[in-house]
Amino acid sequence: MRLTQIFAAASLALLSTFAMADDSAEKAIRKSLETLQLEVPVESITASPLAGLYEVKLKGSRVLYASADGQFVVQGYLFQLKDGKPVNLTEKTERLGISKLINGIPVAETVVYPAIGETKTHITVFTDTTCPYCHKLHAEIPALNKLGVEVRYVAFPRQGLGSPGDEQLQAVWCSADKKAALDKMVDGKEIKAAKCENPVSKQFALGQSIGVNGTPAIVLADGQVIPGYQPAPQIAKLALGAK
Repeated sequence: MRLTQIFAAASLALLSTFAMADDSAEKAIRKSLETLQLEVPVESITASPLAGLYEVKLKGSRVLYASADGQFVVQGYLFQLKDGKPVNLTEKTERLGISKLINGIPVAETVVYPAIGETKTHITVFTDTTCPYCHKLHAEIPALNKLGVEVRYVAFPRQGLGSPGDEQLQAVWCSADKKAALDKMVDGKEIKAAKCENPVSKQFALGQSIGVNGTPAIVLADGQVIPGYQPAPQIAKLALGAK
C-alpha cells in the first residue's frame, strides 16, 4: 500500500516533551503497520510531542503518526504553535533524517564542483545527463561556486536503471576524471569508460527513498529538498540560509 493511500483521523492536544514508545504501544503499532504492508521498513517508533500520538520514522526519513493501540495511522503534517507561530514538526524531523542520509554520502562518490574562495555551504544535486533542465542548472554552477556554494552531484537516472541516462551516468562515474566527463556529457559529447563498480544504482535508490522522482532535485545542507531547476541566485539564497 502506498503511503499516500493511508489516511485516518485523530483528535490532537499539544505537549512539549518527547519519550520513547513503551513496549506495548510499539508492538501494537508495528503489528498494524505490518497489516498495511508499507513499501519501506520502519526505523523507529517514539512518542510524539502530542499526547497519545506516536511518531513512526520510516527508512528514508518519511514520518507517519499512530495511536498507542495502533488503530489509527495518520500521514500528514503535525504543527505546534510556539509564540503564536506554527512550527512544522513533521518537516523538521524529515529534514533532519534527509540531511543525515545526504551528508553521509562519501564525497568521493560524488562529482564535486568546489566553491571559489571560502566554502560557505554545499548542495547535493540529483542529476541525469539526459535531462534538459539538469543541463540548464549545470550552466549555473560557476555562478553558485562564486557565491561560495559547493555543488556535489549524485546520480539519478530518471527513466530508471538500464535506461540511456543510467548508462551515461555509469560512464561518468567510471571515468578517471568524473568532473571532466560530466562536463563533456552535458555538452553532448560522447565519452567512453570501462565498466566498473559504481554508486549509480545506490544513489538512485537513495533518491527514491527520500521522495525524489525527477531531476534536477536539489538538497540543501539542512535536508530541504528543492524539486526542479532554480536560478543560481535563488538557490544560493536558500542554501546560504539553510541551518
